[in-house]
Parts: sequence; C-alpha cells; structure tokens
Amino acid sequence: MSVFQKLIENASNIVVLTGAGMSTESGIPDFRSDAGVWQDEALVHAMSDSYLRRFPQAFWPKFKQVFMRPEYLRAEPNAGHRALAALERMGKQVAVFTQNVDGLHQLAGSTTVFELHGSVRKAECPACMQSYGLDDILAQEVPTCRWENAKGGECRAVLHPDTVLFGQQVRHLERAILAAARCDLFLVLGTSLMVDPVAELPNYARAAGVPIAVVNLEETYIDGHAEVVIRGKIGEVLPQVFPVF
Repeated sequence: MSVFQKLIENASNIVVLTGAGMSTESGIPDFRSDAGVWQDEALVHAMSDSYLRRFPQAFWPKFKQVFMRPEYLRAEPNAGHRALAALERMGKQVAVFTQNVDGLHQLAGSTTVFELHGSVRKAECPACMQSYGLDDILAQEVPTCRWENAKGGECRAVLHPDTVLFGQQVRHLERAILAAARCDLFLVLGTSLMVDPVAELPNYARAAGVPIAVVNLEETYIDGHAEVVIRGKIGEVLPQVFPVF
C-alpha cells in the first residue's frame, strides 16, 4: 500500500482544496495560464465589482465572454471529481473548498462543497434579493429580475452573479482555516498555491500537525512539508488510490 493510500485509509475527516487543475481536466481553460483570459487587462478590469456597479449593462456580455464559453457550459465532472465523491460513499467526512466556480464538484456528488469564489451557476437581484439559476442567466443577454410586486410591476434590476469578482472578498475563509486545522488529512489538488489568501490554507494544516498530500502538475511552496507529493493529473492519480464508482 502506498503512503498516499495509507493516509486516505487512516483519515476520517478530510479537507480538500481544489484549484484550476481540477477543472482543466474537464476541458475548462486555466484563466491564469499564459494564454488565459486574465492576460486580457480590459477583461480583468471589467470583471470587477466596481465595473458591475457602474456599468451593469456592459458587464454581463463581458462576464459571459469569460464564464459562459461553450467549453465551460458543456464541461462535466472528471474522474478526479468523482473520486472525491466516492470518498464520501466510503464513509469519510470530506469537505471540499474549491477555488473553481463551475459547480462540477456538486454535479459529481460531493455534498459538502464551499465555493470560495462563488458559482457561475447562480445570480441574485441586488434590489429584492431574488435568486436565479443558470437557465435564467443564459436566457437574456443582460439578465434582469422578473420579480413582480403586488401591483404586477416587475423589479427589472440587473442581476449580480454569485461569482466573486475582483474587489470582493473570498468566501468561507474562516471556515476553511478552522477546517484545515481540525482535519486529519489535508489534500491539495490542482492548485499551485500562488494567490492569497487561499494559498495560505495549507499552512494552517501544517501548523496543527495535519498531514498534507499534494497532487499537482507544478511545484507548490508546501511540497517540502507534505507527506506525499505527486506530479500528475488528478483524474489519473486519485482513481489509483481509491475506487471511483
């Protein structure tokens, strides 16, 4: 039995941090790569909270250019997503903290998922707080609220995406810090740990003496403190460690 397998077998409370490498295996491009959309400074500027509030009508076509591309909309969970869901079915307590906004962990069957950067599959009206799903977002070029008051008048406010924009705070960070320090195995999957504050999460596990395992194609700063470091694709590595159903 490999060291990784032994860590999985002995752990009952597992915390997982996933990044872009988890989603690229489902065909979703890495936004921060050399050819990624974040190399376009104009798009980066438009994907900010301040731009949304100032130019809501102009914001949504740009948002959809980034997050509603065909490869994004047709993406499905890969073997890595399914492996994490399988861990739950094996009786493990698994909390997934993901930097991805695609919702693929939930589609794969994981039940405890904290989306640190929100989700592209949801939106909310800033005026009346009505919630909307992906179909509603796609139905209009600029999604607006259809809530009606008692007199039959529609709200018509431009929706805000659930996705965390530049200038907004990462979500669930305090919960993630506590979970990292209290689990008995911390998995780093598909993230190079380059962007704070999420990049600091493995340090909280390390400080608490929690064993860390890393599966990533590139080096990370935590590699030298991890019990296991594997250079490989998550969807190829995890099924070799535990079964995927």
